[in-house]
Amino acid sequence: MSDRLNDILKKVQTIMDQFIYPLDARYHNKEWVSVVPFLEEIREKVKQAGLWTPQIPIAYGGLGLSVAEFGEVSAILGGSPYGHYCFNCQAPDAGNMEILMEFGTAEQKETYLMPLLAGQIRSCFSMTEPDFPGSNPTFMGTIAVKDGAEYVINGRKWFTSAADGASFAIVMVVTDSNTSDRHRMASQIIVPTDNPGFKFIRNISIMGDEGSGWHSHAEIVYENCRVPLANVLGKEGDGFSIAQKRLGPGRIHHCMRWIGICERAFDMMCRRALSRELAPGRTLADQQTVQNWIAESRAEINAARLMVRDAALKIDTVGASNARIEISIIKFYCANVMQKVLDRAIQVHGALGVTDDTLLAAWFRLERSARIYDGADEVHKRSAAKQILKGYQ
Repeated sequence: MSDRLNDILKKVQTIMDQFIYPLDARYHNKEWVSVVPFLEEIREKVKQAGLWTPQIPIAYGGLGLSVAEFGEVSAILGGSPYGHYCFNCQAPDAGNMEILMEFGTAEQKETYLMPLLAGQIRSCFSMTEPDFPGSNPTFMGTIAVKDGAEYVINGRKWFTSAADGASFAIVMVVTDSNTSDRHRMASQIIVPTDNPGFKFIRNISIMGDEGSGWHSHAEIVYENCRVPLANVLGKEGDGFSIAQKRLGPGRIHHCMRWIGICERAFDMMCRRALSRELAPGRTLADQQTVQNWIAESRAEINAARLMVRDAALKIDTVGASNARIEISIIKFYCANVMQKVLDRAIQVHGALGVTDDTLLAAWFRLERSARIYDGADEVHKRSAAKQILKGYQ
C-alpha cells in the first residue's frame, strides 16, 4: 500500500477509536433519530480531516481511492455500524452516487448528486420485490408506462434500503415488457420520496429489529406514481446494465465491511477468552476448543481479506466484467466466514453474547442476510462454477 493510503488508514482508525466506537455501546440498539446529532458532529470532524467520501473521485470532492484502496478503508469502517455513514460512503448512497456520476444528466446531478455528496440528504435503492425472485433482476412486476411527458409507475417493492428519511429513490422498473431481450426490459428511474404516488408502508422487522433511518429496509408501494421522463437514468432499457455496474465494486465494499465486522468480533472474542475466569487461575483462553476457534477464525479472516484484495485489484486493472469468478467467490466465502466468526465470538461470550449489551447479537441478526442480498450464496456458487467450467470445455 502507498504511503498516502497508509496515512489515510491511520487517520480513519484514529477517528474510529476516538469518536465512533464509544457510540456503539450507548446507541447501537436505539432509534436512529436519537443518534443522528452525535453522528453529525462526527461527520463534521471527518470533513475537517479531509476524509469525506473516500470512494468518490477528486473532481467530485472525494479522495479518489481505487476500488482496492477503498476496500481497505471499508474494512476499518466496518468495525462499527456507524463507520460508513460517518464518512458518507454507506450503501445504498455510495452506489447511487456512483451511478449518478456516470449516468446522470446535468440536471440530475445538480438536484440529487451534489446534495448527496455533501451529506445534506440520503437516498434509497428500490429493486427487490416480494412477489418476484430478488436474484433475477430481469424478472419484475413493477411497471412504468409512458403518459405524455411522464412515466406512471405501479408496483410493490420491499427491502428498499434506507428509505426511512431518504429524499429520493432510484427505482428499477419494467419499461418495455414486449422486448425479446430480457436484459433491456428494465430502466432505473429517480423518484422523489415526497411524490404522492410513493407510498411508504413500513420498515421491515429483521429478526426482531425493525430498524430506522439508514439501517431500515422498507416496503414501498408505487401507486400511479408520476415522474417526468427526464428522471430516467441513462437511456431507457439500461436498468440491468447500470445495476451490474454498481454491483461488482459494491460487493468488494460489502466483503471488506464484513471483514471489519470479523476483526471487531475477533478482538472481542480474544479479550473475553482471556478475561473470563472459569476457576481461580484458569480462563476460557486455556480451553483447547476456544484456542481452536481463535486459530480457525484468524486463518479464515486472513484468507478472506487476501481473496477480496485479489478481486479488487482485478476490478481495478481489467474491469468487473473480467473478474466475475473472483467477485462471486468472495461474495459467498466472506459472508460465511463472517457467520462463523460471529457465532464463535457469541459462544465465547456465553449468555452475554446473546444480549444487546454487545454488538455481537445485533450483527448476528442483521448480517445473516449477507448470504442472501446481492445474490444468494447458491447463485454465486453456480455462477462461479459455470465460468470455471467454460475454461475446460
